[in-house]
Amino acid sequence: MLQLHYFPGNASLIPHLVLEELGVSFELKYVDRAVSAHKSADYLALNPNGLIPVLVDTSAGVAGQPLVLYETPAVCMHLADTHPAAGLMPPLGSGQRAQAYKWLAWLNNTVQATLILYFYPERWGDETAAAQVKAHAEAKIGTMLDQLDAEFARHGGPWLLGETFSVCDPYAFVLCRWTRGFGRPARSLPHLKTFLERMQERPAVERAFATEGLKPPRV
Repeated sequence: MLQLHYFPGNASLIPHLVLEELGVSFELKYVDRAVSAHKSADYLALNPNGLIPVLVDTSAGVAGQPLVLYETPAVCMHLADTHPAAGLMPPLGSGQRAQAYKWLAWLNNTVQATLILYFYPERWGDETAAAQVKAHAEAKIGTMLDQLDAEFARHGGPWLLGETFSVCDPYAFVLCRWTRGFGRPARSLPHLKTFLERMQERPAVERAFATEGLKPPRV
């Protein structure tokens, strides 16, 4: 049994999309951020960082205990590795697999980390400092969007790894969606625009957005 602890539109949307792509049975467990449920004792027992998502996999535990995973890339790679027939990660040991690792690490550690600075600038100083942090973060993310757009232009394929859809694509899609309120959002770049439109057409995306009660993505 797979259980995903989620909040609508958050980073948990990424593994939610992966689960929908896999077509497996899973349970969604709502974590109400409005009442700081992600900081409760019960949730901190799952993820001491108090962050969403968490995946609980009862089929992959040890000594009768379920596997509890946090960190979005780890969750996505585990889901891909335990459902190899879906082909959501390239073959182990291949160059494409190494590229997938690279993009997942970059999306998580570079793009998402900078987006957090943009959305929560008050964590880094007073009102004046927060405004500067937000402005610098948006500018920095702009260069990252350029890098993504250039990668699609370079290989000419429909997906981040080229011709093959992988867990990298839901990750890139969700982070690009988070820029929809920017002065220069991801959808304003030509190659990212077509990628985002392509993602929106996938039934897995439609199902996940409907389940989470999200509006059709204006990416």
